[in-house]
Amino acid sequence: MRNIILLAVQAAGKGTLARLLSEKYGYANISMGEVMRNARNDGSERAKMIADCQDKGILVPFDITLELIQERISQPDCKNGYILDGFPRDLKQAEAYDHILETIGKDIGVVINLTIPEHLIYERIAGRRTCKKCGRSYNINSSKFRPLQENVCDDCGGELYQRSDDTEEAIRVRVETYFKSTAPLIDYYRNKGVLYEVESIDSDETLKNVEKILKELGDIHD
Repeated sequence: MRNIILLAVQAAGKGTLARLLSEKYGYANISMGEVMRNARNDGSERAKMIADCQDKGILVPFDITLELIQERISQPDCKNGYILDGFPRDLKQAEAYDHILETIGKDIGVVINLTIPEHLIYERIAGRRTCKKCGRSYNINSSKFRPLQENVCDDCGGELYQRSDDTEEAIRVRVETYFKSTAPLIDYYRNKGVLYEVESIDSDETLKNVEKILKELGDIHD
């Protein structure tokens, strides 16, 4: 199976799609947020530096981010295909990722860009709830939101919470920043001939459309 890079603005369903593909086909699901959390808690000197940066609200050094990505995609569970969620975020990271792939002898695979009407972004983020323990996201405005218990994660039993910065103004700034930094990235992958765009309004339809692309490429089979 080809490796997959998922691009999407917040609330476009990137995490849900990655989880569904992972569960159904066995892709290693690599969330950059989870990679950082694991690295922060491994007790190393690097972990202390990551924690210090995050606690101060500044970016983790670029070389550490690249080091973590290379380590993660080199693990055995990535041998038959992985999904990258949250990396690369801009052109600089994409070019550095290309160098990593060349170094370890891996192919770039395919890039899926999820698109969503702007009004749905704000609607979804306003209803978003995140598990404090495992980081899984839910949306209370979705008809598919049926947790086993109210405010409790189905996967790990952790408490669900709403981010304090999920205000309309904060959301607008994050969305504008995303599109500004990602536009060159989308063009970069389009010029490489590996970019596919999929509308992400309904998670079931999104999955079907991505599966269609992967089947046409010969990566998955019925």
